[in-house]
Amino acid sequence: MPELPEVEALREFLDENLVGKEIAKVFPVAISVLKTYDPPLTAVEGGEVTAVHRHGKFLDISTGAGPHLVFHLARAGWLQWKDVLPSGVPRPGKGPLALRTALTGGDGFDLTEAGTTKRLAVHLVRDPADVPGIARLGPDPFGDGFDRDAFAALLAGERRQIKGALRDQSLIAGIGNAYSDEILHAARMSPYKLAAKLDEDEITTLYEALRTTLTDAVERSHGLAAGRLKAEKKSGLRVHGRTGEACPVCGDTIREVSFHDSSLQYCPTCQTGGKPLADRRMSKLLK
Repeated sequence: MPELPEVEALREFLDENLVGKEIAKVFPVAISVLKTYDPPLTAVEGGEVTAVHRHGKFLDISTGAGPHLVFHLARAGWLQWKDVLPSGVPRPGKGPLALRTALTGGDGFDLTEAGTTKRLAVHLVRDPADVPGIARLGPDPFGDGFDRDAFAALLAGERRQIKGALRDQSLIAGIGNAYSDEILHAARMSPYKLAAKLDEDEITTLYEALRTTLTDAVERSHGLAAGRLKAEKKSGLRVHGRTGEACPVCGDTIREVSFHDSSLQYCPTCQTGGKPLADRRMSKLLK
């Protein structure tokens, strides 16, 4: 799933390649992709793109006084830029194409989604705050005022595990499964530790790990074309998605805990005092 660093890199890419150009046509190809009907897609056609913004994991293409084309790539979505779009009207089919945006110059971009579970979402709205997912976002880690004390205030009273707190978009915008694993590894902290039980030093350590991890990921992605961002994300991860490999810090074997629709990865030596965490899926199988 694209998270804050990749979505920020896509924002930069679109800002360089899209701003100042005119939208000729938007083609919704997958039935499930368009989540709004007022204003209609025709309202954005003929509009000049004036800015591209990011709200957490959402991208927001603004046409000045006109509507905003907002999309969330979900778990398996991606943006493919094309200097020359295929001619003709794209037809619904079994392929990954979900939506095409054509510019008057003949270039544009496709939104695609792999797999059978379709969660990619596109909204055309007069105000980005009209998108429910944006309206409930917490503060952005790169936003003004997101300092150590603001982070501590967010965690105060949080009685859930820190892994879940970091992933909650209504608490902090933009962090998902992969970067929460990376942040906790950098902080040398168990994903099961309760957020409310962090002491002052642990909060400071976690905050610094969060800022450093996300900043480094954004810097690695800066200037890359959209098609190279997935590979850059994977190559930069130290523990997420690397079950069975050696921890780059201590050399211990990276372990995994599986859930019904996701998994987390961690290093026992760096994060849990050498103790493996219980894998709830395996525990059920052994009963």
